[in-house]
Amino acid sequence: MGAAGSKLEKALGDQFPEGERYFGLENFGNTCYCNSVLQALYFCVPFREQLLEYFSNNKNVGDAEENLLTCLADLFTQISSQKKKTGVIAPKRFVQRLKKQNELFRSYMHQDAHEFLNFLLNELVDILEKEAQASKSDPETSAPPEKIANGLKNGHANGVQKEPLVTWVHKNFQGILTNETRCLRCETVTARDETFFDLSVDIEQNSSITSCLKNFSSTETLNAEDKFFCDKCCSLQEAQKRMKIKKPPHILVIHLKRFKYIEQLGRYKKLSYRVVFPLELKLSNTVEDADIEYSLFAVVVHVGSGPNHGHYISLVKSHNHWLFFDDENVEMIDESAVQTFFGSAQEYSSNTDHGYILFYEGIAASNKS
Repeated sequence: MGAAGSKLEKALGDQFPEGERYFGLENFGNTCYCNSVLQALYFCVPFREQLLEYFSNNKNVGDAEENLLTCLADLFTQISSQKKKTGVIAPKRFVQRLKKQNELFRSYMHQDAHEFLNFLLNELVDILEKEAQASKSDPETSAPPEKIANGLKNGHANGVQKEPLVTWVHKNFQGILTNETRCLRCETVTARDETFFDLSVDIEQNSSITSCLKNFSSTETLNAEDKFFCDKCCSLQEAQKRMKIKKPPHILVIHLKRFKYIEQLGRYKKLSYRVVFPLELKLSNTVEDADIEYSLFAVVVHVGSGPNHGHYISLVKSHNHWLFFDDENVEMIDESAVQTFFGSAQEYSSNTDHGYILFYEGIAASNKS
């Protein structure tokens, strides 16, 4: 990486961002699914800053046991405190911990980057919630809750408050969907809320993220065997159902469902469809019907023609420059190169590099909470 690292420094020259570090991650045998997601999370600046703050608040806790959160915090701290601006780091402890924690990631087979991201965020939340609980039950030996899980909504130690804990992971990634069902006989609307860390959307050939999100929120009629039990009518009725975004997250993660189970084949197939994702996204399928603006800062790309083999890389925007991370290698790319990862307009194409997970950050006004 020495040569490549100095090449990157030369390419950026005086424009190399103050205090920023661009490090490739070593691959431990098919761990590209992990490396690509870690790079996207590292360049999710609010998440990185809060993780580093967590690490500095907790590194002196002598008997703290190692977990995925401490390993991730340690890795990000290692990268951010490097004397060199570029190079390669081996995320060995993190990968070992991941494999120890979840047998799904133990084999050397091709893993799914979206499954890993989902597992990681939920695991971080579990750890923060356990730490906050422990600090409540043992107030004398631990720091106040807001120190432990920096980002608690409230620090009520008396246990009266039954509100779920809001950690800094929630503050960055969690949004709320509302599932509205309208009975077509009595017009009563039943709404059920559910939280999400990412949106998984179905894709179509030659479409766009905007149209995929519109389809995600489109109205579906429930009839025949799918009728809805209306509490007001006390019977099964035809109804209309739709999903809307009630509370948009600060960091919007969109997972394109590129792997589809094909009944006739009896296996999964990769959809190489061309799906345009804009650098600036207006989210319009919200409950308030207000357009919320987001800016693209990372893309995890799946390279390969099938679901059970291939490679992952990531594209990241940092200080207005786009970078290409492929395990140990880091290069600068033009913003215009991002569109080469939209997908293929024809079914059989030599281009197998397709955007798979998109990371958008809300632009100022979007974080109204």
